[in-house]
Amino acid sequence: MRVLVVEDDHALAEVVTEGLTDSGMAVDVAHDGLVAAAKLDLAPYDVVVLDRDLPGLSGDTLCLQITERTDRPMVLMLTAASAPGDRVSGLTVGADDYLSKPFHFPELILRIRALARRRPDVRPRVLRVAGIELDPVRRTAVRDGRNLGLSVKEFAVLEELLRASPGFISAEVLLEKVWDENADQFTNTVAVTIGRVRRKLGDPPLLSTLPGVGYRVA
Repeated sequence: MRVLVVEDDHALAEVVTEGLTDSGMAVDVAHDGLVAAAKLDLAPYDVVVLDRDLPGLSGDTLCLQITERTDRPMVLMLTAASAPGDRVSGLTVGADDYLSKPFHFPELILRIRALARRRPDVRPRVLRVAGIELDPVRRTAVRDGRNLGLSVKEFAVLEELLRASPGFISAEVLLEKVWDENADQFTNTVAVTIGRVRRKLGDPPLLSTLPGVGYRVA
């Protein structure tokens, strides 16, 4: 899952980013509305965590722009304005959910995951392919009943592989979806992580590689 955090409070943005990353999400950050709008044109996001009071371009204006996108991410407004009227006005401009500051961090994570599941193109919650069963909400991954013991990144990579199955998914797309915008495009991180996932899946082999095309579970 890829999330864009749009928050002008640098300290809060850092805390939110660290917590979401530790929960297995790929997170990018923008500290003003104009930068956020530019990032939305460059990468596909599942959820945008959006502050309303932003420099450059207001959160409300950015939210309205997001609702006009054909493949738009879900929007969670995260703001200090917590009166009922503020909540109604936030939802009116297109927000899909609204969470006031200060907030309970586990609730933020649950709301983001719930929004991601509500996107129109999202498949059923539990992914099942060739004896693998992966539940992104409960963070469980098993093969034929055996717990795979995946790390955060390994789990995210396997999730994307299962979503793409029986098709291939390229290393570039995996890097885009699982890692953040600071990931080195020329790194072998994807290949190394794929190797670890392949070993943990065990025999008989399920994960194949087609040079120049990508990887798949089939």
